[in-house]
This record gives sequence, structure tokens and C-alpha cells, in this order.
Amino acid sequence: MKSLFRLALVSSTVLAMSVNAFAQETVVWWDFLGGGDGVRMKALIEEFNTEHEGDIQIDGTTLEWGSPFYSKLQTSAAVGQGPDVATYHLSRIPLAVSSGTLAEITDADLQTAGLADSDYSAAAISASKVDGARYAIPFDVHAYILYYNRELLGEAGMLGDDGLPTGLDGLENFEAALAKFTNGDMFGISFPTPDRFRLVYSYFGQMGGTMYDPKDGFFPGDNVDKLTTATATIARWSENGWTPTQIEYAASLAMFVSKKTPFHINGNWEVPTFTDLKSKGELFEWGAIQLPVLFDQPASWSDSHAFVIPQNAGVEQTAEKRAAVLKVIGWMNQHSLAWADAGHLPAFNEVRESEGFAALKPQSDYASLAATAIFDPRTILAGPAAPLGDAWTNYIVPGTTGELTPEEAATEMRDDLNDQL
Repeated sequence: MKSLFRLALVSSTVLAMSVNAFAQETVVWWDFLGGGDGVRMKALIEEFNTEHEGDIQIDGTTLEWGSPFYSKLQTSAAVGQGPDVATYHLSRIPLAVSSGTLAEITDADLQTAGLADSDYSAAAISASKVDGARYAIPFDVHAYILYYNRELLGEAGMLGDDGLPTGLDGLENFEAALAKFTNGDMFGISFPTPDRFRLVYSYFGQMGGTMYDPKDGFFPGDNVDKLTTATATIARWSENGWTPTQIEYAASLAMFVSKKTPFHINGNWEVPTFTDLKSKGELFEWGAIQLPVLFDQPASWSDSHAFVIPQNAGVEQTAEKRAAVLKVIGWMNQHSLAWADAGHLPAFNEVRESEGFAALKPQSDYASLAATAIFDPRTILAGPAAPLGDAWTNYIVPGTTGELTPEEAATEMRDDLNDQL
């Protein structure tokens, strides 16, 4: 009887050990991805869960974009109730680190995920760190790009043999093109007035501008002059009638779709919009490229969706949970070709440089911007739904519409931001 009891006890122990050894890890996931981005991410999560059934499962939740998401993540992490992994904008990393919301991701963590800093562009890696410590792993690069009507440019003799626009580099050349197409009810270019700051920041970057220095504050030295020049450039386009002075987001898209302009500047997130319209036979032949270099060097306003690990107060993440989270992050990067359908550039070099990505048009035509992307500066005032965005809206946008002079706009923005430091 004792032998049978011992055998039963040993069998139960072995069974328990086996169950624990093969226990499925659940990774609690939060993101802010709606619309087409949300559809694509949910498909990736479903694919991951199917492939890793019995091992790791992602329990995903989508929250409201912007301040509601970031506030909820910060407060939840502060009481130990945040998710295991979350999406985040790289531009907001400094603010999140200052509030203690994010856990550091070490070199050993990165290795566990099957990744390395060398797998990404230097710009994306720099934006994922604060004071040399890594707090995020990039997933994509999204940036401002130039959309063009291939038919109109072809008729004007402005397409090369590769089907890409020619003669647009250099401020004089680009403005000549805008003037050429402006007549009657035609404008040279469209872009939404509220988002003009992204274009101003791109041209500021093309002049080699430095927005923020930890010692000297915002726009040190001659950088306020560079900001003034970038702002004045867009203001001049409005004054000359090459682009509407005031136009909302949807209307600026409609201008391009209705052939009222050959050029449209917007984020690469509008690629699915134009792709869908073309597939329905409701749009002309079109394309997209990196912003032409109007000043000294290529540069485009950029940000990245990235993955972060919240620092849940009072909760120590087990080694098994940590490994599962890192496996999720690594898998998502390695399968990010599907994410590129949304117009985003995969941050993971191997995917962005793959034959599969090269076949994606127009995405591969603006892939070069990954190396010249300019992110928000490393300051707690940066990022979506943050003081830097408010300053752009309050000063620089009015500086392009005639409500402020470009000089006033640049100076007041500098002074306002420095007062908040």
C-alpha cells in the first residue's frame, strides 16, 4: 500500500512538473492602433497566436490613441496593473522614462528577442534610448513623403525612365514646378494646414538644424534663423497661390484625388487610401517618394511605432514572462512585411531590405528615408499630445498662414519652449 502511495505521489509530482514546464504564457498587450493599422495588427496577433498555440498567447486590447492611451498606461503601471508589452511612439520615450513608466530593455533582452541594434537604422536606435539606456524596440518608421500624379508629371515631361519624378531637388526647381502647375483651379501642391509643422520640421532638418540641446535649450544659436527660413518657405507657397492657405485634412486629400494638384505631401499612412482607390478604378496612376531635397541634405519628419515593456510597480516579471514578451517583440519585427502594407517602413533592416519589400510600391521608392529620418529631440516636452506639438500648432502653423510673421513664429516658439524647461 505504501509503495502504491509513493508511486501515486511521484506520478503526481512528475505530472505537476510537466504541466508547469509546458504552461502557456499569456502576454497582455495594449496598443493604440485603429483603422487600417488596427486591422493589420490584429491579423499579426492572430497569426502569432495560431503559430504559438500552447506556448505563448497574446491577449490584445486597443485603447484610444493619444493622451488617453499614454495617461492610462502611466497610471496603470504606477499601481502595478499595466500590460506586459505596449506600443509607443519613440518621440514620447523621454517623457515616459522621466515618469518611471518604462522598464529598461537591456542588451541581454535584445539578444533574447533575437535582435541587435545593428538591425535598425542609427536614427531609430538613437530615438529608442535615453542617456544611453534602451527603453523601446522600433517596429516601423512613418514619415512625411511626397505623393505625385504620374499622369500629370508624365505629360509635363517630369518622369524618368524608372517612372519616378525628375527635376524636383533644389528649392528653385521645386518652386518652379509648383508655379508651372498652378493655373485656373489647379494648385501646385496640397497638404493639410494643421499639419504643416511636419513639413517645416523636415526642411529645418534639411538645413541641418538642431531643435534642442540639453545645455542650451531650444533652437540654440542660428537655429531660430533656420526655423524662420523653413517657415517662410511654406508661407511663400501660400502667398504665391501655389497651395491653399487654409485647408483641412480631408479637403487636401480630395484635391489630389480630383486632379486639382499633381503633388500632395502627407504621412506614409495614406498609402492604403490611395491604393484602395486605385484598386477600385477611382484613382489615376500615382506614386510616392521621399521629400525632395530643397536645402542641404535629405531629411523628413519621422516617428516610429515601437514596443515597450511597462515598469509595473511592485510586480516582478518572471523570467518566463520576460522571455515570452521578448519573443513576441522579435517575432513581430521579423514578420513586419505585412505591416508595410499600411505604408509604414519596417524598422527591421532585414525586412526593409528584402526582395518582398522591394516589390512593394510605392513603399520601396521612399525606403531611403529610413536613413535620413529626423525624430523629435530627446526632451520630455516632445511627442504626440505633448507641449512640443502645442507649440508647433500655436506658432509655426500661424507663421505659414500670415497670422504671424515667420520671424515672430520662430522666436515665440523658441521662447515658449525654453520657458517650459
